[in-house]
Amino acid sequence: MYLFYCPDIEKNLTLPEEESVHCVRVLRYTTGDEILITDGRGTTYTARITNPHPKHCDFEIISSEKQQPHHDFHLHIAIAPTKNIERMEWAIEKCVEIGVNEITPLLCRFSERKQLRTDRLKKIILSAAKQSLTPYLPVLHELTPYDDFVKTQSILNQQCFIAHCYKDEKRLLKTEIEKGKDVLVLIGPEGDFSEKEVADALALGFSPVSLGNSRLRTETAAVVACHTAVLINE
Repeated sequence: MYLFYCPDIEKNLTLPEEESVHCVRVLRYTTGDEILITDGRGTTYTARITNPHPKHCDFEIISSEKQQPHHDFHLHIAIAPTKNIERMEWAIEKCVEIGVNEITPLLCRFSERKQLRTDRLKKIILSAAKQSLTPYLPVLHELTPYDDFVKTQSILNQQCFIAHCYKDEKRLLKTEIEKGKDVLVLIGPEGDFSEKEVADALALGFSPVSLGNSRLRTETAAVVACHTAVLINE
């Protein structure tokens, strides 16, 4: 069954326009058909279509159920956007499918992409969440300066890691993650973090980690970090 998204379902029993188009014009659902809807905050609803309009499809709720998260920890990936935006889009899509909860694009010293439109990325997140039947919609933040971000995150009760390529002493991420604890992993740009950025993160309590013996592209590193954290917590 397809999963539809309706964030204000408690106030309005009408699918958003894009969801209505997909439901009525693409999938050809009609009056009386049952559909599955999520509010993006963990509740799924079984509903019946009452007015199959392609721009505002109305429905009535048959039942609802609060879903358990796919894992019992919070996973936050902070990644410097790639110069080729398609690679960034791919990384975000795969991280959502795997189980990321929060994504923050980082503006770093060596970032090649200084601006970022998040509207398309939010659509990719929504599509990936629906495809993987995820009732909790991951949060996407706006592009955030690196220095501002690490200062605010270091004081939170979470495991903070920075993955970099310098030949400093590092341990594998998979050996450092404590099961059940929230995880934040920083992923740098194509030119890596600057030495100062790494030093600043370490001074704030971040742990330096490696993702393996191979040097990974930015987008690959994000997916590997995400998958590692979820796998350890299975």
